[in-house]
Amino acid sequence: MRSRRLDYSESTRSALVESAVELFTKRGYAGTSLDEVAKRARVTKGALYHHFSGKQALFEAAFDAVESLVYDRLQKIMTGKGTAWERALGGLKAFIGSCLDPAYQRIAIHEAPVVMGWERWREAEEQCSFGLVRSGLQLLVDAGEVEPVPVEVTSRLLFGALSSAATEIASAADPKKVGAEIEDVIVRMLLRVRRPADEVPERPAAG
Repeated sequence: MRSRRLDYSESTRSALVESAVELFTKRGYAGTSLDEVAKRARVTKGALYHHFSGKQALFEAAFDAVESLVYDRLQKIMTGKGTAWERALGGLKAFIGSCLDPAYQRIAIHEAPVVMGWERWREAEEQCSFGLVRSGLQLLVDAGEVEPVPVEVTSRLLFGALSSAATEIASAADPKKVGAEIEDVIVRMLLRVRRPADEVPERPAAG
């Protein structure tokens, strides 16, 4: 059985991360103090230091929380119902939607490369997002929805395009307009390698 102490410790950490996400989103890394994070989470600063070595460690936990939400949302779509093509377009739409979220914009796109360093941020982004891009493309190839392409290389190019798209959306004066334009462009690119409907193999009947 789980101990009350363990439950309390986990709830304290969750409260701190939630507090950090909100404050980093509103004020940025430089404008947020550990005192404010602890106060909003209703814990002592000592409790904060019990879980995190300092401000950067807390920021990385906030980054992981924001990234995990996006990853879980996309993975659910990519492994859900529909054809491989429908799931790929659904995943793209959900990713564009995530780029409009203030927390993802501020923490994952604007602040993380500076706070964590570009290499560490890029590594974390690849661990979270690149696998989904690669698996999504592999599904399209396996299903015969697109022409056979080198999956690894093509996935790298798509991942780079999506990373640049996220930055463009987060920096735009009208993020929704830019997001819609980017979605349209990427869909047009995918259509270039999509097979005609009459050439796509039929899926076996369920059951």
